[in-house]
Amino acid sequence: MTAPASFRLAYVPGVTPAKWVRTWQERMPSVPLTLVRVTAAAAEDAVRARDADAVLLRLPVDRTGLHAIPLYTETTVVVVPKDHFLAAADELTAADLADDVVLHPLDDVLEWTEPLPGKPALERPATTEDAAELVAAGVGLLVVPQSLARLHHRKELTYRPFPPAPTSQVALSWPAEETTDLMEQFIGIVRGRTVNSSRGSQPEPAKAKRAEPRKPAAGASRQRSAGAARGGGRGKPRRRG
Repeated sequence: MTAPASFRLAYVPGVTPAKWVRTWQERMPSVPLTLVRVTAAAAEDAVRARDADAVLLRLPVDRTGLHAIPLYTETTVVVVPKDHFLAAADELTAADLADDVVLHPLDDVLEWTEPLPGKPALERPATTEDAAELVAAGVGLLVVPQSLARLHHRKELTYRPFPPAPTSQVALSWPAEETTDLMEQFIGIVRGRTVNSSRGSQPEPAKAKRAEPRKPAAGASRQRSAGAARGGGRGKPRRRG
């Protein structure tokens, strides 16, 4: 199979592939890596339709025809106005949110198995970005992965960890039947393999052979043996009285 002229990497909002892109550029300078930003809802379709060679997305994902490697788990936080009394806490509980409206955007990436904490809003915001604007306006609070809280940060907002909430897991996904050499290279990069690992493309440099110690000449050996024999009859010097 002929390798493509570039490697196309899609990613969902909040995920930052910059460190992996830098490593790719160092190791594969002749193969451009093209970034394609996609919505969470369109992430799977991007690789199924071959609009991207791989995608960084949040689990769960339908793995039919796709591989997925979990990479890391995100911390879940509550986004609050800086002047809200909850901003004084180190972390929050469900009871802390009981009296506040908690916004639930339609593009929420968290898998809730229980009702959201707090009071529901009269209407769900269309996007997480819209919800962050409403928090800044004092309409309610927002529970999201920390990466999305940073992405939609405003000077009026802050966030605090929220351990009771579900977490989200970021993964690398690609078509199962298309694990190309370039795909293997990127898998190695996100997994932290070194250039010279077993699946790396760069061969290890040949090790220089150590010089063999030189054997002494036969004459020198006989001279040392004779000297040792002459010196062997000496006793210890007597101590002077």
